[in-house]
Amino acid sequence: MSDAGQSHEELVEAFRESMRHVAATVYAVTTSHAGQRYGIIATAVSSLSFEPPSLLVCVNRAASLHDPLERAERFCVNVLGLGNRDVAEHFMQPDADRFAVGDWTDDHGVPVLASAQSSLVCKTVHRHEFGTHTIFIGELLAAKHRHDATPLTYFDRNYIDISEAPQRSRRED
Repeated sequence: MSDAGQSHEELVEAFRESMRHVAATVYAVTTSHAGQRYGIIATAVSSLSFEPPSLLVCVNRAASLHDPLERAERFCVNVLGLGNRDVAEHFMQPDADRFAVGDWTDDHGVPVLASAQSSLVCKTVHRHEFGTHTIFIGELLAAKHRHDATPLTYFDRNYIDISEAPQRSRRED
């Protein structure tokens, strides 16, 4: 980097390109509001605390899920497994009925994908706006996990199977 620094546009593009090369688990974040189901595919999800068990979800304010999630009291983070790629691809189609693909049930009033690697139902306890996004903090109400699932992972604009990645042996100390 030069001392002159980067223009704002160069910095944004360098950030975007850098983040494309960070492998991320794929999530279907869902909620219900006024009798309708809403959901998006996201990668900006993180555990926050074990006491109380909680996580955060970052949602662009222009996303179709944003306004319903802002009004809803609960949401679900469905951790997608390799077997849920069809769900992820269907969620990405504009104007599609996102819940037409996959085995969706309701738990605590929100859509939960029965075949997800994990499903984490949360009550919204805090919202924080930053830049183009809102950070939703959820406190866990229910959790389900399948032990036989490998996460669906996104890397450089593609889904990848991390179970096929070369394994390095642990070094003996």
